[in-house]
Amino acid sequence: QVQLVESGGGSVQAGGSLRLSCAASGRTSNNYNIGWFRQCPGKEREFVAAITSSGDVTIYSDSVKGRFTISRDNAKTTVYLQMNSLKPEDTAVYYCAADLATRLRRSGGWYDYWGQGTQVTVSS
Repeated sequence: QVQLVESGGGSVQAGGSLRLSCAASGRTSNNYNIGWFRQCPGKEREFVAAITSSGDVTIYSDSVKGRFTISRDNAKTTVYLQMNSLKPEDTAVYYCAADLATRLRRSGGWYDYWGQGTQVTVSS
């Protein structure tokens, strides 16, 4: 069992930055790949970024590549999503999720555990 808790969301103006954190707990939490997803009201959940359990491989959606950076500190069992150059279209609830797999996956259906989400609002 893995528990995930997101934090760091908030309101920011376009062009600003935020750093989201995903704190994981559970004996095997460091064995999991972690993904970030986001969802706006009335829209489908969207993949944002993912990182392997070791932290050596990352993938991003085209919409955030070059602006967002995912990283992890396994000593703190925390995964971060640094979001720079934020745009109004980045406004969403952001979720982190854990996946026990050998490779990174973009589909949320594969992820076993989810956090409760944190709201990010970007104003123009």
